[in-house]
Amino acid sequence: MSRQLDDYRLLGRSGLRVSPLSLGAMTFGMPAEWGSSDAEAARMVDHYVDRGGNFIDTANFYGTGGSEKVLAPLIKGRRSRLVVATKYSLTMCPGDPNASGNQRKNMVQAVEDSLRRLGTDYIDLLYLHIWDGRTPVEEILRAFDDLVRAGKIVHAGISDTPAWQISRMQAIADLRGWAPLVALQIPYSLVERTVEREFMPMAVEMGLGVLPWSPLGGGVLTGKYSREDLKPQSGMAMHDLDSRKKINLATGRLSERALDIADAVAAVAAEMERSPAQVALAWTLLNPAVTSPIIGARTFAQLEANLAALEVVFSDEQIRRLAAVSAIETTFPHNMIPSGHNTGMMFGDVKVETRR
Repeated sequence: MSRQLDDYRLLGRSGLRVSPLSLGAMTFGMPAEWGSSDAEAARMVDHYVDRGGNFIDTANFYGTGGSEKVLAPLIKGRRSRLVVATKYSLTMCPGDPNASGNQRKNMVQAVEDSLRRLGTDYIDLLYLHIWDGRTPVEEILRAFDDLVRAGKIVHAGISDTPAWQISRMQAIADLRGWAPLVALQIPYSLVERTVEREFMPMAVEMGLGVLPWSPLGGGVLTGKYSREDLKPQSGMAMHDLDSRKKINLATGRLSERALDIADAVAAVAAEMERSPAQVALAWTLLNPAVTSPIIGARTFAQLEANLAALEVVFSDEQIRRLAAVSAIETTFPHNMIPSGHNTGMMFGDVKVETRR
């Protein structure tokens, strides 16, 4: 079904209304070779908002605060209609032991700094950016709750954290009456479907809306790479990750398998007279756990083209083809839990409906 940016969705189990595609501001305030000019950022924000979009995603770490500073004048005058999300966790002052991590001190200081850079007195959604493996979950949750009660943030979210920790945190928040987590950011695309094993069902069960980052697989699904890009090149030091291509190779996003998937995406796109990027973005919206994929466009043209992903309508056959080429291995315990033809051992051939 075709959608528009103003076909708003509820974020997790909150009542917050957000657009089905989010505008990612990671490219704002970045060096020219990586990011968008300030003028291009302004064009993108204006176009996104004019089309009915209301969900903008940034982080204090992006451009070492530069992304938030660029956004400040762009959201001024229309702040109340926008849902602004930012993040804390990553270091903002190397060498300072409490200027990074998930702990309360860093969270509180990060929020105050983000409020100042954004030129606002509240943040709609604050994410824990990445799990540090050191901070007690009760400290994190209570700090989130205190900031909600103080009116500094409206909702709490989490990103790049083990699924078992997220579900544990949500249960603790529920039991203690603290502000719940309502959003989850994880990588999700046709070249990264492993999150379907645990994260997606956990998010649905625990009331978190999923916002996929890198829905284009680091650009691999746009068709910009070929098999030639897999060959070692002279003078290319993989430890020096100074290009997106090197990062994709180092992280495994650029591989033979990924290029096979990209070829299938390109074939479906040709049938629809759409771009591969539009097809790849639209595919993520097929998962019922997904609320709003994040578009990380660097140029206005990229943003304009990617927003058309909302118009993509797949046939059942196209969905089956994309599912087949991108299928992931079933792992324990899912390969042991009875389903389909082998429910007899569990239910004695009695038919029992699932809840969803």
